[in-house]
Amino acid sequence: MTEQRKEKIFSILKHRQPDLTVVVENIHDPHNVSAILRSADAVGVLEVYVVYSHEQIPKLGRKSSASAKKWVPCRPFKSISECYAQLRQAGFSIYASHLGKTSTPLYELDLTKKVALVFGNEHRGVSNEAAQLADANFWIPMVGMIQSLNVSVACAVTLYEAFRQRQLAGCYKKSPLPSREIRRLFSEWSQKR
Repeated sequence: MTEQRKEKIFSILKHRQPDLTVVVENIHDPHNVSAILRSADAVGVLEVYVVYSHEQIPKLGRKSSASAKKWVPCRPFKSISECYAQLRQAGFSIYASHLGKTSTPLYELDLTKKVALVFGNEHRGVSNEAAQLADANFWIPMVGMIQSLNVSVACAVTLYEAFRQRQLAGCYKKSPLPSREIRRLFSEWSQKR
């Protein structure tokens, strides 16, 4: 492995944010899942939680998502309650993308703390259970006739707001990952082609 590649891997690992994650619930279009993984990688998400209780986990194509799924592993769950229990045990606050009467605009959320962002199925959105069990629900402000975005676009917009807040707060200046974990991941990533 070249010195340049080693430096790139270390640099990327030092910017990973183990306290920022995404939960996808029953998203059936593999292109949407791939796009979400690419956005997650771009802002330093360490892993994505995937919940498939009504849909089958889509097969991700080698061409469209091979690079993203290689660097951002997916942790599968069969239910929202099981997924949320693990997130809460790890200390995450859970925010579901859901337009409801008590939902908060995205830009009013503090995304610098330990947070999981939940996005739902392309047609149904997040389930009632996912919305009700979340710590808060949020919506992305819009002024157009259509009050929704494609799920992968909504995820990207939200992740980049988290990225903006975290950059301003200095979250990317010092690695939140312990050096032992960086070394472990470096060893694992060095084997990937």
